[in-house]
Amino acid sequence: MKKIIMSTAALALGAGMALAQDDTVRLGTEGAYAPWNFINDEGEIDGFERELGDELCERADLTCEWVKNDWDSIIPNLVSGNYDVIIAGMSITEERDEVIDFTQNYTPPDPSAYLALSMDVPLDDAVIAAQANTIQAGFIAEKGWTLVEFATPEETIAAVRNGEADAVLADKSYLAPIAAEEADLMLLDREEAIGGGVGMGLRESDPELRETFDAAIQSMKDDGSLNELIRKWEVASTF
Repeated sequence: MKKIIMSTAALALGAGMALAQDDTVRLGTEGAYAPWNFINDEGEIDGFERELGDELCERADLTCEWVKNDWDSIIPNLVSGNYDVIIAGMSITEERDEVIDFTQNYTPPDPSAYLALSMDVPLDDAVIAAQANTIQAGFIAEKGWTLVEFATPEETIAAVRNGEADAVLADKSYLAPIAAEEADLMLLDREEAIGGGVGMGLRESDPELRETFDAAIQSMKDDGSLNELIRKWEVASTF
């Protein structure tokens, strides 16, 4: 069975090579959500997803270039053709899957955590910040708690610092380094399990490209290199 799976992946990769041999595939990311994706000191896109995307493109024999795009328009600009793939820490959800297509997940679900100035925040009676159009914002709204949304992750942290919000809910992998660096900010004991893992988003009209990246992701799972990359960047638990 394993040989059959690997052969299927190889066929899909080969199809991708033929499909995009002369084309450049544009990878869209936010560049503002370390360690997943961020802009380094040289002004270049960096992080777990930069390294992952480059490796996937190499395995698929694709020529890829990176495009930075704000989170609040990242899906509309994919659909309109500004780039071909979203690789931006985007959790796979039913709501998003109605608009775009997804590859298989390249990380398991990352726990969502709360960052606050005190360990005594009563969440059901607090003002909680989240980045707009995220699974965390949706979770807070479903709970009926008081939600304030911001366009960028940095703004959610600033809202806690200046007292505009009592806590922020985001991926633990994003919040943990901030809590470790700033003595006044701390992670609450409570965590939330939401989302179905993170995948690459593509237009529904590009099934061949999705299959190509699916095969490349599977090949990294099969040889253990994806787990190595996850451990290196500490973005989630391993498969």
